[in-house]
Amino acid sequence: MNPLLTSGLDPQRGATALSVNVNKVALLRNTRELGIPSVLRAATLALQAGAHGITVHPRPDERHIRAHDVYELADLMQQWPQAEYNIEGNPFHNLMGFVRELAGKGLPIHQVTFVPDSVAQSTSDHGWQFPQDAERLAPLIDEARSLGVRVSLFMDPLPQAMAAVRELRAERVELYTESYARAHATPAGAGVLAGFTATAQAALREGLGINAGHDLNRANLGGFLRAVPGVQEVSIGHALIADALELGYTEAVRDYLRCIHVASLAA
Repeated sequence: MNPLLTSGLDPQRGATALSVNVNKVALLRNTRELGIPSVLRAATLALQAGAHGITVHPRPDERHIRAHDVYELADLMQQWPQAEYNIEGNPFHNLMGFVRELAGKGLPIHQVTFVPDSVAQSTSDHGWQFPQDAERLAPLIDEARSLGVRVSLFMDPLPQAMAAVRELRAERVELYTESYARAHATPAGAGVLAGFTATAQAALREGLGINAGHDLNRANLGGFLRAVPGVQEVSIGHALIADALELGYTEAVRDYLRCIHVASLAA
């Protein structure tokens, strides 16, 4: 099977899955009342190009993804049973309502990524902190899992925090990679990357799955995947949609898949 076209759930894939975050498509659409560009069309083209999943982060103010997008994309994902639907956000805001309703209707929702962003934040900028956040997260993690949804926690690269994640029964962590992206190709880069390597190793020791995301792009993705073991999924939105403005959705997705494939060969 062509490694650039295989699905994220194929056991023979052996490489990191690519989940395309379509928030920025919705952000552009929302500047007019014309419904373009289409979030559904963007997701469809990404999946047709070989993406292994779709990610959305519906914030309470609906600055980009709106409630109807969440449900329309869930309907779309029924046509792509080999792909995964990941919904991220703060579980103490509006996220759990989507989880409960989609699961209750039997619509696809494979993974929920809990992110500790405030309502006013323009984008996610830190991970959960333990033990401070543990007590209030625990019942929501249990609830999501009881609904058959995998739980991933958005985390800074702190090896010592991985045991706390495992104690809460979350199944994965999403490593917050902005610090890596900022340090990439600078003298500080190797040291920052080493912190992610150590965190991934700690997560694997605890039996956790590993995702990663935030400011990953075609220039820095391969280096990250070669150095950080066990990354099962990367969620990429801003850079991929920016690249798609020049390359088109199809070629942009395929270029990120090439980056992943080349990194897997070098690992």
